[in-house]
Amino acid sequence: MATARRRLLWLLLVPVLLGGYLFLRGRGEATQFTTGAIDRGDVVEVVGATGALEAVTTVQIGSQVSGTIQSLTADFNSTVKKGQVIARLDPSILDARLGQARANLLAAKANVERARSTVEDMRQKYERAKELAAQKLLPVTELETAKANFDGAVAQLKANEAAESQSLATLNQAKVDLSHTVIETPIDGVVISRNVDVGQTVAASFQAPVLFVIANDLARMRVNASVDEADVGRVREGQEVVFHVDAFPEREFKGTVEQVRLNPTTVSNVVSYNTIVAVDNRDLLLRPGMTATVSIVARKAQNALRLPASALRFRPEGYQRPSGRGGPGGAPAGGQGGMQRSGGDRPQGGPSAGGPGGRPGSGMPGAAMAAERGNWGGAGGPGGGHGPGRPTVVFVPDETGQPKPVEVRTGVSDGQFVELRQGLDEGAVVITGTEIPGARAAGSGARPGASPSSNPFNPQRPQPRQR
Repeated sequence: MATARRRLLWLLLVPVLLGGYLFLRGRGEATQFTTGAIDRGDVVEVVGATGALEAVTTVQIGSQVSGTIQSLTADFNSTVKKGQVIARLDPSILDARLGQARANLLAAKANVERARSTVEDMRQKYERAKELAAQKLLPVTELETAKANFDGAVAQLKANEAAESQSLATLNQAKVDLSHTVIETPIDGVVISRNVDVGQTVAASFQAPVLFVIANDLARMRVNASVDEADVGRVREGQEVVFHVDAFPEREFKGTVEQVRLNPTTVSNVVSYNTIVAVDNRDLLLRPGMTATVSIVARKAQNALRLPASALRFRPEGYQRPSGRGGPGGAPAGGQGGMQRSGGDRPQGGPSAGGPGGRPGSGMPGAAMAAERGNWGGAGGPGGGHGPGRPTVVFVPDETGQPKPVEVRTGVSDGQFVELRQGLDEGAVVITGTEIPGARAAGSGARPGASPSSNPFNPQRPQPRQR
C-alpha cells in the first residue's frame, strides 16, 4: 500500500514540476511582438445575410370549378405562352347543367308570352267594363273586379319577365362554368410545379385548388434576403450585392438591392427585414428556392491606406484605458500605460471591447466593426461619421522594440483590414499581437494567424513577421 501511494504521489508531482519549470522558463524569456505593415488596397464593408432565390413573378393557376382532369398539355419545366391551354376538365356534368339552363330559359320565355296575352285580354275587358259603367249598364262592383284582374295580369307579366332574366343569368353562369373546364395560362413563363395528374378529381369549394405554378421569367430573378435589424440601417437601394449558392460554390453571382421592405419579421425574438436583391440570370444557372449567402456592399474605400484589424485589438500588458481628455487636436497626453486620447474615444478590441464577438452575419469581429463605425464626436474632429474618421490608438515598435502608442483615425473596415485616414504612412510597421516562445500571451488580443474574415472582397492576408 505504501509503495502504491508513493507511486501515485510521484505521478501527481511530475506534471506540477514540469509545468512550473516551463512557466519560469517562459517568464525569463523576452516577449516577442508580431507585426504587420500598412499598405494600400481596397477595403469593402459588407452586410451579411441569407435568403432564397425566387422568380420575380410567380402565378398559381387553379380551378374555379370541380371536376375530373381529362387531359394535361403541360408538365414540369414546360415553356408556355399566355393563353395556351395547359389542362382540361371533364365537361359532361357542366354540359348537362348548360342544357338544363337553356330549357329553363325557354320555359321562362313561354311564360312571359302567356302573361302578355293575359294582360291584353284583361285590358280589353277592363275597357269594356268602364264604357258600360259610364252608361250605367254595369254595376260598380264588376268594374272594380275587371280592374283588379287587369292589375293582377300586369303583375304576373312582370314576375314572368323577372323569371326569364333569372333563367338567362343561370344560362350564362353555366356557360362560364363550362368555359372554366379549359384552363389557360395567364402569363408567359415556365411551369415549375404541377400538382395534378390525368384522372384526378379536383374539388373547388371555398378555395381554388392549385394545379400549376408558373414562373414568369427565370432570366430575371431576385433574392429575398433577411437582414438583421442592427445592420438594416446600412443597407440602401442600389447597393452592389455579391452572393453564392451551394450548387455553384466556386462561382460568384452579382445583384443590386432593389427594395428594403418596412415590414419586420420576428422569429424567436430576432427581428429582421426582407431585402429584395435583383439578379440577372441570363444563363439560367440559378433556380427558384436556392439558398443564397449574400454580402451587401455597404461602403467601399478604393486604393486606401489600410492597417491590419488585429492592430486595433492589440493592447500591451498593463495598458489601462485613459480617464482624461487628450491634448489639443486629440494628441496623446500621457505615456504608454495611461495615455489619454480625444474625448469620446475608447479602446478597441481586447476583452473590454467585446473581442471577436462581432455582429452575427456581418462578417467582421466586434472590435473591427467598432473601429469603422462613425466618429463619436470627440474633440479631435467632427461627429456623425464624416471628416477624418474615428480616433483610436495603435502601437508601433520604438527604438528598443517596445510598444509605443500612436493615435490614428480609421474609416471603413472589412474585418481583416481597416482604412487608415490619418496618423501613419504607407509602409509603417504596427504591432498586431504578442508571442512568447512556447506559449501564447494571454492578453495579446487576437492571436497571430487567426482565421481570415468571411468577407468575399478580402484578399488573403500574409503571415505576420516577428521582431
